[in-house]
Amino acid sequence: MNTHVGTKRLLIAILCILSRFAYADSATDLAKKTQNPVEKMVTIPFNNNINYGYGTGQGVQYILDIKPVIPFSLSSSWNIISRTIIPLMNQPNLFSGEGYITGTGDINPTLYLSPAHPGPLIWGIGPTMVLPTANHPQLGQGKYSLGPSAVVLMMPNNWVVGVLAFNVWSIGGQSSRPDVNQFQFQYFINYNFPHGWYVTSQPTLSANWKASGNNRWLVPFGIGAGHVFAIGKQAMNASVQAYRNVKSPQIGPNWQLELNISFLFPET
Repeated sequence: MNTHVGTKRLLIAILCILSRFAYADSATDLAKKTQNPVEKMVTIPFNNNINYGYGTGQGVQYILDIKPVIPFSLSSSWNIISRTIIPLMNQPNLFSGEGYITGTGDINPTLYLSPAHPGPLIWGIGPTMVLPTANHPQLGQGKYSLGPSAVVLMMPNNWVVGVLAFNVWSIGGQSSRPDVNQFQFQYFINYNFPHGWYVTSQPTLSANWKASGNNRWLVPFGIGAGHVFAIGKQAMNASVQAYRNVKSPQIGPNWQLELNISFLFPET
């Protein structure tokens, strides 16, 4: 009897250990999925961007980017991934002594056509647009802009490595505002550990081709870390990242701090 009880306890202990490893594998797999911009998974990220040294008075700019990602099945072979950036902003007025400006920025929706069953090289391509939804001239460009966007990545072993880029040109809007010719390029390098932990570097470089040479580029460089976990049955992803801007416009920030939290809805 004692032998039977001891064997049963040993089996339960082994099952508990195996379940922990299974959870670790599941969390790591989910972390890798969150790092794929064209993964077929609904996510709702809230990205808190704190930019230090912004404006003529070297103040603090705060941007909350709400970035819902909604995938659609176009066919058994193709998916459409909808990614939208909705910025809520608080920043110093560029006219000294005028206080802070709070409001919405320009909304940026993007659609990616991506294979439903990709090989080692995962990709997506489609249109991106910028809508003049800002409620203050300093929070947006006042123009409708349109252009191509593309993402390419690979996921070997514990790595997720890729690039995402787009360029937009103004096609309408307020005639009194300058024309837009703007480029963005994001590389992302992620290494995933067990139990959903990861380190990441995913800065966004941007260029305003209409600006002069000294004001054209914003080039951040840095690193961060994150964790995929669950609160009850709700899967979550949280990360913190810090970037030094090695090159920025005259009114641009010196460095950035990003605090991100995402609600994840993986397919079952």
